[in-house]
Amino acid sequence: MKLIVAVVQDKDSNRLSNALVERDFQATKLASTGGFLKAGSTTFLIGIKDEETDAVLEIIKNHCKSRDQLVAPVSPMGGNADSYVPYPVEVQVGGATVFIMDVERFEKF
Repeated sequence: MKLIVAVVQDKDSNRLSNALVERDFQATKLASTGGFLKAGSTTFLIGIKDEETDAVLEIIKNHCKSRDQLVAPVSPMGGNADSYVPYPVEVQVGGATVFIMDVERFEKF
């Protein structure tokens, strides 16, 4: 058995959830927040058989796309904010960060 932990951008969450349900994969969704942009994300916990790993990874890959986004940088802490000019910076967001772990035992009641 495997446990897949997939952290995805909120914009991709519903598409991924629907695709998993369509293929009969059950998942638990948890609200989470990214550390870099402080933006909303969703963490999926998906318990699967070993042989289903590639199918789930393919679903995640097909439904969680990275995209470019303009963000305003945060003003420097402790610095002189008078000379700080906050120009938007383009960063890549989205996609998915996926962790795959072996599960010794799984019980469902």
